[in-house]
Amino acid sequence: MRIKLLCVALYLATTPFTAYGQTNDVVADANVAEGVTTILKYLWMGICIALVLFMQCGFLLLEGGMVRSKNAVNVILKNFTDIGLGSLGFWMFGFGLMYGVNESGWLGLSHFFPTENNTDFTLTLLYQMMFAATAATIVSGAVAERFSFLPYIISAFFITTLIYPIFGAWAWGGSGDNLGWLAELGFHDAAGATVVHSVGGWCALGALLVIGPRFGRYSRKGAVHDIAGHSLPYVAMGGFILWFGWFGFNGGAVADDFSNLGQILLNTQFGAVGGICGAVFWLAITKQGFYMTRIVNGALGGLVAVTAGVDVLAPQYAVLVGLLSGILVVTTANMLDRVRIDDVVGAVAVHGFCGAWGTLAVAFFYQGDMFNIERIVVQLIGIVTAFIWSVSFSYSLFWVMNKVLPLRVSSKYEQRGLDISEHKEIAYSDFMTTHVRADS
Repeated sequence: MRIKLLCVALYLATTPFTAYGQTNDVVADANVAEGVTTILKYLWMGICIALVLFMQCGFLLLEGGMVRSKNAVNVILKNFTDIGLGSLGFWMFGFGLMYGVNESGWLGLSHFFPTENNTDFTLTLLYQMMFAATAATIVSGAVAERFSFLPYIISAFFITTLIYPIFGAWAWGGSGDNLGWLAELGFHDAAGATVVHSVGGWCALGALLVIGPRFGRYSRKGAVHDIAGHSLPYVAMGGFILWFGWFGFNGGAVADDFSNLGQILLNTQFGAVGGICGAVFWLAITKQGFYMTRIVNGALGGLVAVTAGVDVLAPQYAVLVGLLSGILVVTTANMLDRVRIDDVVGAVAVHGFCGAWGTLAVAFFYQGDMFNIERIVVQLIGIVTAFIWSVSFSYSLFWVMNKVLPLRVSSKYEQRGLDISEHKEIAYSDFMTTHVRADS
């Protein structure tokens, strides 16, 4: 398709139009412009899809660095595997539920197992497939170091097949006069602060409520014991890769004419910048210490939050949204520890809470129409709906799964590490060979 369009564009560009008169010149010029725009659109969407896929590498390094070395293989392999099974599930059922014919406003009822040979359709399918995998991946880091491998990848299949696409159908699905019911209300979430990130964060919360904290994380008297990850450089590298990939994550929301691409990319950058500043500021005034993990998560929280309004925020408000997100990341992570919810990587704070905040911020700072009460109400409806839907469904899913196939590894396996107990291999053999042989 791209080659054909390029050939047509080149033919029209080199054909002498003077013989056909001025009217034909105008039509031909318009056809050339349309063909070139189409080619650029396809190329840009392909780049964005690749960038969002590359974000999986960022998740892999971030989560791998935040766990102890004895669990590195397990969490890395979960990230590597969920995109495979999740992509398959989304292609089979998820895309149809999300973007199929949706006369009710609740569910799509067509396009299951899609095989259309259409570039626009295929690029949309791939782009959304990457989003679905992102929602599932968010869970893996939150429940790391005690969640068994097989139940996790089964749950990832359900998240990408049901939980994400059904809410996506409400917010983004349908077309013409048959939009999803949230879309009909005017709910605005440009690239998925709530649709992708909050849904993933709330699914992580549902899993954490079922599976419980790691051994030794909290004392009986309520003290919080830090369990340090094994590689902070991995965490920083993963954060930078996610930041880089986010330009594709948000950039794919660009209009066909690319008229607001610059604003989208600038606001993406400012979301991360604001998140870093907010986290550093809050850590400084509360004298908690400048923890690398908190500051990296501050940047990610800013990126998550700005994703909702990346196309409608003025740059100064993108900075403000990010800054408040950095503060929110630190405060909500501490709050979760106080109620003994053990989120290893801070996924609930970064994706759940910051996604909700960023979606609400759209109504506060919508360019040209700030603090519109009607829009505030609609955005709140979407935020609350996402929370209720994702937490209730995921909690029920994990609770039922736990009865059939225990989610948590045994205490012995948790102490030894999930790498050797579940995968029979370890990430750093030079340091652990004697220990592994003794326990084999």
